Amino acid sequence: MTLKIKGLILDQFIISTKENNIELKNLLIDKYRKIVKFDEINFDYYDSENKRNKLTLKRLQKNNYDLKGSIFNANKLITDLLKSKDDKHSKIFKNNLNLNFNLAEVYIDNNNIVKNLKGNFYIENNKINQANISTLFNNNERLTFTINTSNGEKVTTLFSSRAEPLVKRYNFIKGYEGGYLDFYSSKINKLSKSKLKLYNFKLQELPALTKLLTLASLQGIADTLSGEGIRFDEMEMNFKNSGNTMTIDELYANGPDITILMSGYVEQQDDLISLRGTLVPATTINKTISSIPFLGKILVGNKTGEGVFGVSFKIKGPAKDLKTTVNPIKTLTPRFITRTLEKFKKN
Repeated sequence: MTLKIKGLILDQFIISTKENNIELKNLLIDKYRKIVKFDEINFDYYDSENKRNKLTLKRLQKNNYDLKGSIFNANKLITDLLKSKDDKHSKIFKNNLNLNFNLAEVYIDNNNIVKNLKGNFYIENNKINQANISTLFNNNERLTFTINTSNGEKVTTLFSSRAEPLVKRYNFIKGYEGGYLDFYSSKINKLSKSKLKLYNFKLQELPALTKLLTLASLQGIADTLSGEGIRFDEMEMNFKNSGNTMTIDELYANGPDITILMSGYVEQQDDLISLRGTLVPATTINKTISSIPFLGKILVGNKTGEGVFGVSFKIKGPAKDLKTTVNPIKTLTPRFITRTLEKFKKN
């Protein structure tokens, strides 16, 4: 080891125990405690989830690095990426980096493994500027992730044929099953605008929705949610993130039992949720749409409408103590009708 005024050079550094081994070669740190370069790092260890990680990170030339491994546990990393804030990155690298990787098996949670994960990161000013990742689950379901930054706009996409390992990380959703996920986000400065779509999934436990259905005298549907779960054909959420506030411009979900349209906001710092919207049983929607001359016959056949009914609702308060109120309605908002017709025509 050579100590200089301008920084620190480590020719070799080894941490070794009975089951864990980390070996680092030729590390250079400047006087500002930033990593200038290293030649190679070998990881073979068990993490806090008792999962084995076996990886080799090697410098090819200049600031190009190659990561290869037989097994890696990315569970915590994925959670951090989904929930962390981009402006709180660690400034540990002096130079921009290009990282290519090829990993044989990767845990994305305790029960799901993807294979042959390949891709690359380009890290600029200690932020991921470009990314392209693709991998497969064990039944050839695919997962892809991209980041593209240009002219100050950062666009992120995520597609997964298996949505459950990603959705269940949000503790306000419980009992989620099945479906696939499509996510798009555009970020300029500190404002991001995003669209999340989920298809063909089931919810078995969602306290706020269960309470809402009970208050709306839809006990049969509430019992279904608490038992077998409610199936949704599609959910689309358009939202914005700025600072600690997530603003939901629109969340629309429809399925065989109910259709929901709502908006609101979530204040993370104050742990405050405020949502309002409309809920209508699917049978009512069919009858209502069928009553529209000509168009109704095309969409749902020769059924006769028997009037519109549903509920408007408000959900507000801390996440652990939400207050829910409902009011019966006899007419639907133009936006609700427009969105429902869009789905009918699409299908």
